Amino acid sequence: MSTRPNAPAAALPPARARGAGGPRRAGLRLMDDIEADDPILSVVNLIDVFLVIIAALLLAVASNPMNPFVQEDVTVIKNPGQPNMEMIVKKGEIIEHYQASGEIGTGEGSRAGVAYRMKDGSFIYVPETDQKD
Repeated sequence: MSTRPNAPAAALPPARARGAGGPRRAGLRLMDDIEADDPILSVVNLIDVFLVIIAALLLAVASNPMNPFVQEDVTVIKNPGQPNMEMIVKKGEIIEHYQASGEIGTGEGSRAGVAYRMKDGSFIYVPETDQKD
């Protein structure tokens, strides 16, 4: 290589004429291989996967109707029509759990009146009076 200040451009060797990238380029290729085999990069990829899973779980918790942070009234019925039916009622911050006994027509209470079905399919309710004869 010429160090003269007024040397012609043809006298300078081209950058690729020295070989396959020169010794500095070969050293960089070795560094690339070392970085490709770095186990920390696999750990970083695992952390990314776990972050995606955590985000999906947070979305699932937020969309749950029994979420304690939702201020709506919600009723959830498990196994409807089955003997082991359960009903969960959430009113504001109060959550009540009811479980069916499996028997039809059981419970506490008193007769409140009589219901009649008309020919057109409608119902008429006649309340009982508390008058004793």
